[in-house]
Parts: sequence; C-alpha cells; structure tokens
Amino acid sequence: MSAVHENPAEFAATLAPGAALMGLDLGTKTIGVAVSDATRRIASPLRVIRRTKFTADAATLAALATERGIGGIVLGLPRNMDGSEGPRAQSARAFARNLTGVLPLPVALWDERLSTVEAERALLVADASRRKRAEVIDQVAAGIILQGFLDRLAYLAAR
Repeated sequence: MSAVHENPAEFAATLAPGAALMGLDLGTKTIGVAVSDATRRIASPLRVIRRTKFTADAATLAALATERGIGGIVLGLPRNMDGSEGPRAQSARAFARNLTGVLPLPVALWDERLSTVEAERALLVADASRRKRAEVIDQVAAGIILQGFLDRLAYLAAR
C-alpha cells in the first residue's frame, strides 16, 4: 500500500527516476487527467474520465498509469480561498486514500485553488467555443494542477 503525501519533497523522494507523473482534477461527475514527461518538467492535459463508481474509475486510472509509465499521482486538493477545507477537500482526501489502496503508486495532494478559473481563462484566450471549453476544462485544470506541482519540484531541486 502506498502513501498519501502533502509534502512535495517527501513525495519526490519516493519516486523512481524517469517515471512520469499523472495529475488529477477530481470532480463529482468527471476526473480531469494530465501527464508529465519523464523529466517531470512539462504537464500535458490528456483526457477526461466520466466518473461511475470508484472501482471502475480506479481501473481506468491504473490502465492509464501502466500505459504511460506513471510513477506517482498528483491529486488536486480543493481548499477554500481562506485555506480551510470543506466537503470537496474531504472527498478528495478519501479518494486519495482509496486510490493508494488499489494502486501501488504514491499520491501527492496539491492545493488546486483557482485552477479551474485559470483553465477557463486559458481556454478563453485560446478562443475555444463554449462546448469545447466544457469538454476539456477538467483536463486543462488537471494540467494546471500538475504543472504547478512540477514547478514546485523543480524549485525544490534547485535549492
């Protein structure tokens, strides 16, 4: 059974060299998925998973992790603007705990405040239609969450 980490440095210490990371934006109906390159420098939005039940969602994530050579998962933690945690954050924590029970990968929780707002803004700048924005917003948000985490890892490595 793997662990859930809130400290990026502790999480990074558990990772195998050259293993990519997967970023997740957990919603009530969907899970946005993004992946990093093997050097853990660039996050790319990958897809959106329509949520059904946990076992099916975990199986889909496991298949993606195997296919992409994923060494760890970064899950967005939806904190309130004041830093407190509400029901959505508790749901994300429970998902992370359950995920470590079925996937042999470490999971990091990463503050995702404003990631969806930033994703919406990026899609508006890209002039995406309303329908296209609705289709890809979650995977773009997952990419923003993962990129923020990768940037933090790079900062920690440079210190």
